[in-house]
Amino acid sequence: MPDDRPKIVVFSGEGADASRLKDRLRELFDVTVGPVERQAGAGDQGVRPLVAGERQDKPTNGATLGRTEGPAWSVSLLNSIGEGVALYTRVGERLWANDLFNGYDARTAELLNVAAREVGSELIEHARLGLASPGAVTGTAGKSGAEPSQRLELTSADGSRYFEVLVSLVAPTFPGAPGSAAGTEQDQLVALVIRDVTAANRVRLRMDAIDRAGAELFTLDADAVRKLNAAERLKVLEDKVVRFSRDLLRFDHFAIRLLDARSGRLELVIKVGLPSEYEAFDIFAKPEGNGISGYVAATGKSYICDDTSKDELFLPGLHGARSSLTVPLRLHDKVIGILNIESQEEAAFDDDDRQLAEIFARYIAMAVHMQENLVVERTTTNLSVSGRVEGELAEPLADIVQQVEFLHQVVADDPTTSAHVARILRDVEAIRSRVRDVASGPQTLLGVEKAMENRTLDPILQGRRVLVADDQPKIRQIIGSVLRNRGARVTVCNGGGEAIKALETAAIEQEVPYDLVVSDIRMPDHNGYEVFASAKKYRPDIPVILMTGFGYDPHHSIVRASQEGLQSVLFKPFQIEQLVDTVKKALKGK
Repeated sequence: MPDDRPKIVVFSGEGADASRLKDRLRELFDVTVGPVERQAGAGDQGVRPLVAGERQDKPTNGATLGRTEGPAWSVSLLNSIGEGVALYTRVGERLWANDLFNGYDARTAELLNVAAREVGSELIEHARLGLASPGAVTGTAGKSGAEPSQRLELTSADGSRYFEVLVSLVAPTFPGAPGSAAGTEQDQLVALVIRDVTAANRVRLRMDAIDRAGAELFTLDADAVRKLNAAERLKVLEDKVVRFSRDLLRFDHFAIRLLDARSGRLELVIKVGLPSEYEAFDIFAKPEGNGISGYVAATGKSYICDDTSKDELFLPGLHGARSSLTVPLRLHDKVIGILNIESQEEAAFDDDDRQLAEIFARYIAMAVHMQENLVVERTTTNLSVSGRVEGELAEPLADIVQQVEFLHQVVADDPTTSAHVARILRDVEAIRSRVRDVASGPQTLLGVEKAMENRTLDPILQGRRVLVADDQPKIRQIIGSVLRNRGARVTVCNGGGEAIKALETAAIEQEVPYDLVVSDIRMPDHNGYEVFASAKKYRPDIPVILMTGFGYDPHHSIVRASQEGLQSVLFKPFQIEQLVDTVKKALKGK
C-alpha cells in the first residue's frame, strides 16, 4: 500500500539525537535520517540546509538559505518529492524551503508565511498548555512521540490553484511541556508541507455542480406540471439537459440517442450543433459497423476518441468533430441509450471528463425514465378509469334495456310510442359503444359514427392530397374515410416505412405533391419524427400533424419536430371532428 505521508529528511548534527526526532515525527511523516552535512564553504552559493540541533543565526525572511555547490542528496530528495516543504521559526521567519515552495507566486508565499506564523503560534500555545491542537490531524495530536499539527486548505491569490497545507511542530518543545526535550520556547520550529490539489479540487467542484444539475433535472414545479402535457414536460426536461451539459461538459456538438428495445436502433432524441446528415445514419447497438455510439451501447463501455481522423470506429461523413466522448445512459445497469459530446479540438476530453459525463448520464437516464413513467402512468390510469366506468355502467344500462324491451311489447300496437322506445334502445347501445371506445384508449377515435355520416364536400379539403400513416388498421381507415368523405385525396400507409417511401416516390417521379401529412408517432419501423423529417426533406413548407396515445412519445418526436416547424399534435383518443378541424386549419395557411 503506498505511503501517502509527507516525506521529511532529518540530518544528524552535534548535540542532536536524530533517531529520537524521527520517532517523534514518524506518525505524521515518512522520515529519513541523513548523515551529518558539511559546513558550506566560501565557494558555496549561500548556506547549507538546516541541521537538527543547530539554530540558524541569520534567518533570510522568506528567501532560501541556499544550497551547497552540487546539491547534497538530501536537498535533491526534498526537491523531488512533488510537495512544497518549508521550515519556519516560531515567529514566522522562513529558514529554508525547497525549490517547489520557492516557485509559488509572492502572494501565495505570503499567505503561507502567515499560516506558519498564526497556526504555528496556536499550536505552540496548545502544546505549552498540554491541550490538543485545534483541528488536529486525527490520531496525531496529544500522543506520546507526536507533535501537534493542523491541516489547512488554501487558494492562491488569483483563485486558479488550490493547496492542502500541513502545519506541524517539528523541533523540541520548551522545558516542562508534555513530551518536551531539552531546549527553549524560542527553539520551537514550524514545518509546512504543501500539496497542490488543484486538479482534484476542480474535479470535486465539477462533481458538486453535476450533483446540483442532476437534482435540478428532477425538479418541476407542481403547478407548472399540471398545466403541461407530456410533450411539453419533455421539452422542459430536454432544455435543462442541454443547458447543464453545455455548462458542465464543454462541447461543440452534443447528442443523445435512446435505445429502441424492439429494433435495437439508437433513436436520435436530442442534438445540438450537429449537421443535418447526422440524422441520416441508422445506428444500432452493435459493437461493429455502427460507429462509436453503437459500440458504447452494445458494450456499456465509455469511449474517448482523441482524433476522429485516425479512429476506425468513428463514422465517416460527420465533419467538424476532431475528438469525442461517448458514455452509456444506464438505468439499473441496463443501457437505455448513449450520450455523445464532440469537440472541434483534438484530445479535448480526458478521464476526468469521462467520469463526470458518466455520472451526469445516469442522472439523464433517470430523468428520462421518470418522464416516461409519468406518461405510462397517465395511460394506465386513463385506461383503468375508463374500464371502471364501463363496468359501473354495464348493470344499469342492461336494466334499462330490459325495461325498454318490456315497454316495447306493451306498446307494440302504437307505432309512435314504439318508435320512441326503439330510439331509447339505440341510445343505450350508443352509450355502450362510446364507453368502449374511451376504454380502449389510443386504439380508437371518438365520434366516428356521426363524422362518417357527414359526406358534405369541404372547399378547404376538396382536391387536397393527404398522406395518413398509422400501424393500427382501424385508426388509419377511419381517418382516411372521414377525409375522403369531405373531398380530400387520401393515401393510407401501414406504418412509417410506407409513408417515407410514398413521400420519396412522389418527389422522384414528380407526382402531384402531398399537401399534408398525418402520422402516428409510435410505429414499429419508423417513428413520427422520421416521417416528419422525410416530409420536410422533399417539401419544406408541408404541414405535418402527429398523433400519439395519451401523449406517449418514447422517441421525443414531438419535441424534435416542434423545434423544426411541426404543425400540431393530437393525443388519442380524440374526437375525429377535432382532427378534421386541425387539418383544415393547417391547409388554410397554404
